[in-house]
Amino acid sequence: MTVTEAIQQRFSVRAYQDKPVEEAQLRQMLEAARLAPSGANRQEWRFVVVRDAATRARLAQAAYGQAFVGQAPVVIAACAAEEPEPRAYPLDVSIAVAYMTLQATELGLGTCWIGAFHEDEVREILGVPADVRVVALLPLGYPAAAPPEKQRLPLEDIVMWEKWE
Repeated sequence: MTVTEAIQQRFSVRAYQDKPVEEAQLRQMLEAARLAPSGANRQEWRFVVVRDAATRARLAQAAYGQAFVGQAPVVIAACAAEEPEPRAYPLDVSIAVAYMTLQATELGLGTCWIGAFHEDEVREILGVPADVRVVALLPLGYPAAAPPEKQRLPLEDIVMWEKWE
């Protein structure tokens, strides 16, 4: 699969098969995140991999009750140590999560980027220190359904050349 094919096939998975993610696949995804670029090569991202069903259920509740978060066999909490100004961690961690989502797609796995959650609750559930930010949750597993057709604006509607038009 090419990067272009992974981009085209990736979709937000909100229903997962009851099938565990293989350790080798999980490590391949985490390696993709490790290789992602970061501002000044700070590599401030840290990942908490959660497979325990009870903990995943608690994370689903902390994610405003989005039950599918807990249904996924794995949830990855993408975190970053806070840094001095300028704060690049939201971008750096987001790039790493994007790399993981594309790697997951290549491996036949699905993800759904979760940004809606109570950070303090997630921090407490996972024992994340106060000086570390939880940037995203990433449920991971085998999709229960085929990807829907993508609905995207045409390129002409989102790109301007040389100046804002």
